[in-house]
Amino acid sequence: MDASNPSKDFDGWNQQKKLLNTDVEPLFFREGEIWWAHLGVNVGYEIDGKSAGFARPVIVLRKYNKYSFLALPLTTSPRSNPWKLPLGLVAGKPAFAVLSQLRNIDSRRLYQKLAWLSPDILAAVRTETFRANSGMPTHKN
Repeated sequence: MDASNPSKDFDGWNQQKKLLNTDVEPLFFREGEIWWAHLGVNVGYEIDGKSAGFARPVIVLRKYNKYSFLALPLTTSPRSNPWKLPLGLVAGKPAFAVLSQLRNIDSRRLYQKLAWLSPDILAAVRTETFRANSGMPTHKN
């Protein structure tokens, strides 16, 4: 999406975000799980959530506590890119981890668990994520 796209629904996302920012008991989640998360509408080329819930799947890469974790957003776009890591099927659709969009998010954004990664796959995703975000050469896609 173009960074200057005026059609982003910041006002709609702001209303959704106000609803999410309530005192609720956090959902139980674990590292390696894939969840739907309300990522919202973001600035420029930061990855947005989709549809009415402003959501997309994320991998729980690192759990800091029951309130906060390091999330790696997913996409279904198969377009070749050194910042995308193919994961196979997630909820019946081809999924790719977007290594350049790593971010810390609050667990209140989570709302539906989709799947979990095996320990081997999670280790490979962590290795590639570190490599991509530390200036080391990335995998060949």
